[in-house]
Amino acid sequence: MERLQKVIAQAGIASRRKAERLIAEGKVTVNGKVVTELGTKVGLSDKIQVNGIPLEQEEKKYFLFYKPRGVITAVRDDKNRKVVTDFFPHVEERIYPVGRLDYDTSGLLLLSNDGEFTHLLTHPKHEMPKTYVAKVKGLPSRETLKQLEKGIQLEDGKTAPAKAKLLSADKRKNHAIVEMTIHEGRNRQVRRMFDAIGHPVVKLKRERFAFLTLHGLNAGEYRELTVHEVKRLKVLAQTGQ
Repeated sequence: MERLQKVIAQAGIASRRKAERLIAEGKVTVNGKVVTELGTKVGLSDKIQVNGIPLEQEEKKYFLFYKPRGVITAVRDDKNRKVVTDFFPHVEERIYPVGRLDYDTSGLLLLSNDGEFTHLLTHPKHEMPKTYVAKVKGLPSRETLKQLEKGIQLEDGKTAPAKAKLLSADKRKNHAIVEMTIHEGRNRQVRRMFDAIGHPVVKLKRERFAFLTLHGLNAGEYRELTVHEVKRLKVLAQTGQ
């Protein structure tokens, strides 16, 4: 069950604020009855009309997508570059990305048409863990990686403590593979953190989001989340467990 004004807004009929005005003005009916009380809860089985026009409620959808490099995390792009929703041609619901991955970063990205779910997973206070594997220039020492774990001072403030682990190092090619887990979602954060310690990222992939992984998927492929996974993500965001 969701608030009536939210359902109207998600259907693309009007903004949340305008939806509230439509309700207050008596222009919305639920199951044939005029509703003027804001906050009225409705479900998928309820028949809603706005100005006499039936509103089609979408079934909630949740997808785990393996985003390739060179794809925009958006539903459209004014430069006609490939966007993540191009990989979902047979999904009729209007899904959108949950958070973001940079154009040149690959890996795990969630998409959904559930606004409450998206807000829950992306709000900074919920600290959802995201794990990346980065190929970086140079060979960072343990002491250098500890800087990431203590937090890095960036131009938009100090980052929260991260977890960093050296997976491999190639002295001949002078690069290393580092796994890092963060709980924030600033723009290009992982790349900026590695820049700050003098080890620029050559290649970056998000391997995990909370307990979810890319297991069984190739770049450009996706799967629906199970009911249990969706519930577990919501509980994790709300309680941290």
